[in-house]
Amino acid sequence: MPRAVSSSQVQNVEDLRRIAKRRLPRVVFDYIDGGADAEVTLGENCRVYDTVKFRPRSAVATPSPDLRTTVLGTTLELPFLLAPVGSSRMFYPRGEAVAARAAGAAGTAYILSTLSGCRLEEVKAATTGPAWYQLYLVGGPDVAKAAIARARAAGFSALVVTIDTAVAGLRERDFRNGIKELMTRNPWKMLPHLPQLLARPRWLAGFLRDGGLMKFPNVILPEGPAPYADVGPMLERSAVSWLDLTWIRDAWKGPLVVKGVHTGDDARRAIDAGAEAIVISNHGGRQLDTVAPTLRVLPEVVAAAGGRTEILLDGGIRRGADVVKALCLGARAVLVGRAYAYGLGAGGEAGVARAIEILRTGVVRTLKLLGCGSVAALDRSYVGVPADWQLRD
Repeated sequence: MPRAVSSSQVQNVEDLRRIAKRRLPRVVFDYIDGGADAEVTLGENCRVYDTVKFRPRSAVATPSPDLRTTVLGTTLELPFLLAPVGSSRMFYPRGEAVAARAAGAAGTAYILSTLSGCRLEEVKAATTGPAWYQLYLVGGPDVAKAAIARARAAGFSALVVTIDTAVAGLRERDFRNGIKELMTRNPWKMLPHLPQLLARPRWLAGFLRDGGLMKFPNVILPEGPAPYADVGPMLERSAVSWLDLTWIRDAWKGPLVVKGVHTGDDARRAIDAGAEAIVISNHGGRQLDTVAPTLRVLPEVVAAAGGRTEILLDGGIRRGADVVKALCLGARAVLVGRAYAYGLGAGGEAGVARAIEILRTGVVRTLKLLGCGSVAALDRSYVGVPADWQLRD
């Protein structure tokens, strides 16, 4: 393992974040790190875990807790999956394939974003674990259907439809850093923002060896792979509606996951549309700011689902204890995004593996201290929530 992500130097996800910040250009780091508008939800996604308190059972021997869980009929060795993170190839060469390989080695699933820099076939071949494909409708239904067919042929086992991106959120850091200008390939527009790239020569060398500014090889337009560009207009032209889930389900014919649910009403609509799983998500605080943190929404969605579908959650998870709290409140498993993206930016596959190990050992330690022998045995009796957490329906 490279020294930069050695276990002696990296004790938590924040350590990986600091290393990634040193290694990556500001525009790339802030793409990972930033959120929408004033970044209120970005912060609250993390802080909400501090308001949920554990209620341990003492004098209980739990020598080797069982971390396995079953999601969509597949047994995973860990109760967390790697979430779709677009443009991961910007963080590290072949970033999506690198992260998928680390997920498979750890016995968990990797979810590939439509807006990735690696071909979906390459990513699926890189992992020994299950892989899911996350779908945006960029390019229109015909382009999406072609990607769905490729994902099915490549062996992806579930389709994740993201429903909370009618337009991209206002991520002010990206605009300040000149992300639009850097994507134009116009030297005069790029020039004021180039020093931040030149200040990270090791990253820049790897970026150029990997082909430089990437395209989106899983979005095949009539003229070829979609160029790397501002995705806001593309998303706005291809917003998902509930009606779209009908033809998407017909095209996929496999397990369907709806990501971006934030209310009990939308949970019921997703179930009615045939979702085998729901991901409670506010896009990591990158879309609509000042919405509630996802953990706060979890009890409402669990109650609305009534056991009719599997509930997953993402947002703000930085420690194994966070994973355990979400499981106690009704999540089947969680998705982690920034936690492993920091690792990818810090040190490639070794960094992702270290992020996974930090979370895994954190879950083990928390279960032992709770006196609970398995993640399957976790329930609400192991946590206390604030008195004002009343269910809304």
